[in-house]
Amino acid sequence: MAKRYRSNVLAAVHETALGLREAGVLGKKTMKEFDEICLTPVEQFSAVQIRRIRAREKASQAVFARYLNVTTGLISQWERGEKHPSGAALKLLTLVAKRGLQAVA
Repeated sequence: MAKRYRSNVLAAVHETALGLREAGVLGKKTMKEFDEICLTPVEQFSAVQIRRIRAREKASQAVFARYLNVTTGLISQWERGEKHPSGAALKLLTLVAKRGLQAVA
């Protein structure tokens, strides 16, 4: 998945920092700070929003779970507000929300 930057300037700064990290000049903690500053944050979704995204895509919980590589039970928990998506699942959910289920197919 391509990284999305807040601006072209921050993209250049971040790419430079990545090079320094790979060269061993920049520490992991500092790189994480650059990520937070430069990269567009991933939005959080409420239970209702997740349910609406799935309904808009006309997918059952099982099909939706398969696309996001999670269990059907986890989709159900998200939609009831018991748990919240995070990590790769949150990134994929954000992509589906913006571009549709075919974007992750």
